[in-house]
Amino acid sequence: MAASTKKIEEALAHIREAEKSLKTSLLKWKPDYDFAADEYNAAATCYKTAKQYTQCRECLMKAVENYKLNRSFFSAGKCLEQAGLISKELGDMESIYKFCERAACMYQEHGVPDTAALSLDKGAKMIDAHLPEKALLMYEHAVDIVMIEDRPRQAAEYQSKVSRINVKLQKYDAATDAIRREISYHQAGENNPAIGRLTVALVLVQLARGDTVAAEKAFREWGAYCENEEVQTLEMLIQAYDEEDGDMAQQALHNPFIRHMDVEYSKLARSLPVPKCSQDTKKPGVTDTYPPYTSTSGADVDSITKGVGGTSISGGDDDLDLC
Repeated sequence: MAASTKKIEEALAHIREAEKSLKTSLLKWKPDYDFAADEYNAAATCYKTAKQYTQCRECLMKAVENYKLNRSFFSAGKCLEQAGLISKELGDMESIYKFCERAACMYQEHGVPDTAALSLDKGAKMIDAHLPEKALLMYEHAVDIVMIEDRPRQAAEYQSKVSRINVKLQKYDAATDAIRREISYHQAGENNPAIGRLTVALVLVQLARGDTVAAEKAFREWGAYCENEEVQTLEMLIQAYDEEDGDMAQQALHNPFIRHMDVEYSKLARSLPVPKCSQDTKKPGVTDTYPPYTSTSGADVDSITKGVGGTSISGGDDDLDLC
């Protein structure tokens, strides 16, 4: 208790110094914004040590405003990130989103887009379980930022999280578009093995949409990137849904490599509605042989990635003042 009281007194002393530095006089015509910001930041650290999180966040916000007035955008971004962490301690998840978005804006203004994207990634991880739709917006923003710098591999990493959150929220139409964009980034980064795994994910999402034709089309478009086991399983799965063979569908969906996919896709596979008919009630005229696929088009990387960097955050709070 004594240590906590001492830290609070230190914080108050720093605040007095900050307020003093902002005053003007006959011999001091301009406030010292940089010194004031440092003092408010030091006061926030003292409050954090004393576990006075509300006062800590208030001091961080004052530090941000003074850093901005002094055009110290990087320092302002750091304080906003700290405010996000303090908001987590306070259980204020909504503020984490706002602070991390503002921090990303400050980092971009300073000219460090990688740090901006990383800030969004950290914030999204903190709110993913509580506010998945806000986390989705943050990952989409991170993708836009790194694509300004033409970094498809890094964009694919963030885009994969966009895809998985859409699946988690059962937004299968959006998940389809997200996976296709993720595939395009892997193509640009020449990461072919990842495309094969995403082909399986795309087929599962199309089946969840109830569109077996689109699932077959996805397989024919990207099947050339799949491993032999993936090809055989997808052939069996699509054939099972075409023929309404529930037993065959269950066999394909219980394949070990599907069960060991990313958690969201594995859960999706387990929850897929399988055809009700059994093997002895196939549709008339359906053969046992699934026609061979051909990879005809791949993906038009330029059509998907061109202009991505110029886009802005989709959705979100209309009234949010990021900077």
